[in-house]
Amino acid sequence: MFSWLGSDDRRRKDPEVFQTVSEGLKKLYKTKLLPLEEHYRFHEFHSPALEDADFDNKPMVLLVGQYSTGKTTFIRYLLEQDFPGMRIGPEPTTDSFIAVMQGEVEGIIPGNALVVDPKKPFRKLNAFGNAFLNRFVCAQLPNPVLESISVIDTPGILSGEKQRISRGYDFAAVLEWFAERVDRIILLFDAHKLDISDEFSEVIKALKNHEDKMRVVLNKADQIETQQLMRVYGALMWSLGKIVNTPEVIRVYIGSFWSHPLLIPDNRKLFEAEEQDLFKDIQSLPRNAALRKLNDLIKRARLAKVHAYIISSLKKEMPSVFGKDNKKKELVNNLAEIYGRIEREHQISPGDFPNLKRMQDQLQAQDFGKFQPLKSKLLEVVDDMLAHDIAQLMVLVRQEETQRPMQMVKGGAFEGTLQGPFGHGYGEGAGEGIDDAEWVVARDKPMYDEIFYTLSPVDGKITGANAKKEMVRSKLPNSVLGKIWKLADIDKDGMLDDEEFALANHLIKVKLEGHELPSELPAHLLPPSKRKIAE
Repeated sequence: MFSWLGSDDRRRKDPEVFQTVSEGLKKLYKTKLLPLEEHYRFHEFHSPALEDADFDNKPMVLLVGQYSTGKTTFIRYLLEQDFPGMRIGPEPTTDSFIAVMQGEVEGIIPGNALVVDPKKPFRKLNAFGNAFLNRFVCAQLPNPVLESISVIDTPGILSGEKQRISRGYDFAAVLEWFAERVDRIILLFDAHKLDISDEFSEVIKALKNHEDKMRVVLNKADQIETQQLMRVYGALMWSLGKIVNTPEVIRVYIGSFWSHPLLIPDNRKLFEAEEQDLFKDIQSLPRNAALRKLNDLIKRARLAKVHAYIISSLKKEMPSVFGKDNKKKELVNNLAEIYGRIEREHQISPGDFPNLKRMQDQLQAQDFGKFQPLKSKLLEVVDDMLAHDIAQLMVLVRQEETQRPMQMVKGGAFEGTLQGPFGHGYGEGAGEGIDDAEWVVARDKPMYDEIFYTLSPVDGKITGANAKKEMVRSKLPNSVLGKIWKLADIDKDGMLDDEEFALANHLIKVKLEGHELPSELPAHLLPPSKRKIAE
């Protein structure tokens, strides 16, 4: 009985089966989300329809900042080579959007040719017109960094009088288009002249829904003294807090990202650590690209659902024949009330609604008579996608990550600090003495021996209880001391001889100096008499 109902229910609950995440995202978008977007004219209000290239392209990094903050130099630093169209100077030199991408030969593709290439994810930029396309190019070159990521260089954001010069296209809207599709947005600030212009404030606000992708670089930090740097950092955080309007603090990296000598080298170690953290963040992008695209599709689906409720509510309120213009004005003015009603009726979070003022401005130019009423079937399909198909894709994302665990950005500046004596932290902390012929712990061993012989050794060894009495004097947590014990007790007999005890104290010193402990004992820290045991 009612067999047709059962089969339909089963079909809705059985998630689709996909071979790859990219294929799954494309199919879900085209078959389940795109029909909802087209029915309620989503693309006229928010974002153009996605294409295959949007799902297949490499991770992209978008650089945004005021003029002369070092955006182009930053790309040059990462690639360790010049790229076509590169111009660097103290005044606004980069007047175009430059997509720096991998290519077999060096060259520049102009914007109008770029937006008709189906293999590039830029076709929908055609909507911004010739004023923008004349200021958009793709710089192609063979470079190992670009095999994993693409970088988007942007015109310097203007300040002061320069803001009054019209660009001829909606700069903030173009940046917002890119922000939806990139994997990382890096905002660059100049530590030497920290000011946030009106245009920059507008740009940061336009990136409002993409805080998870945003990172901040306080560049040229080697040009100011430590005390000044602390003040500049505090001022930057205060300014960002006013603009971004989120309780979470955006991650700020401090450094000097170019290949010249540091002007004031006092903070060299800080800059090296910050650079390493930023590089790790960028290097992780290829591994997390599928998850980012999945996350963006979910965000888009939630916005499309809310948009459908808004448009259908406006349609429902419109009169059939007379008084349409007056009713339209009334509905636009009362859009906040409509938002509140939809929020209550459908249990939607306020954060899922589009910007009120912007939506009101867009609705002014729309013909409400062409809007569609609520079509539950389209919404049910999207709800089903979010509830079942996305969960299936999440499993596939994890599978792809485990199959390609070493997928990361290589080459350029990323290679220089990986190995050798200029690797981050080389010869410091647990790495101290790595190149020495003598055991590094032997330098302080006489001092440790004095303590050792006060702890009642038996047959040349002290018990764990006696070792603990001395080790807890460091005031380190038991979890840390337990790790040090495991590293130092090389023969695993639950006791320490004089060399093992000296090693334990050396590791305590390493930790107290602010360095991390190794997960396994490095070969150069093995006591000479224990090296045969380890082998």
